[in-house]
Amino acid sequence: MFTAAFDQYSADDAADLHRNAYNAAFYELGLSWYWDANTGDDLATISGGRKRLQHYLETCQAHLLKVYEADFLIEAIQAAKARCYENMTASGTRVTRPVNWAEIQRGEVGV
Repeated sequence: MFTAAFDQYSADDAADLHRNAYNAAFYELGLSWYWDANTGDDLATISGGRKRLQHYLETCQAHLLKVYEADFLIEAIQAAKARCYENMTASGTRVTRPVNWAEIQRGEVGV
């Protein structure tokens, strides 16, 4: 499936699709995080999704590591991201304008 994504989409589209899947996973898990293109580009210098998440947690969400084990958070996010990515590619979703799920969450909870 992953190889098919690169066959079907350009490398930039594939990177955006993965980033959008992460953003959808964050929303699904109730995390008010949003990875914009700049964040995605910065994290792209780190090889591997788990290592990217570890770095992001340590540098931008370190307060969560006082309450949760990093592996627990990473596993939950990776599982949700895989599900979101699978749904996006199975439905033939093309990369479109990214959705800032964190902003939608704020509106839903009245923040």
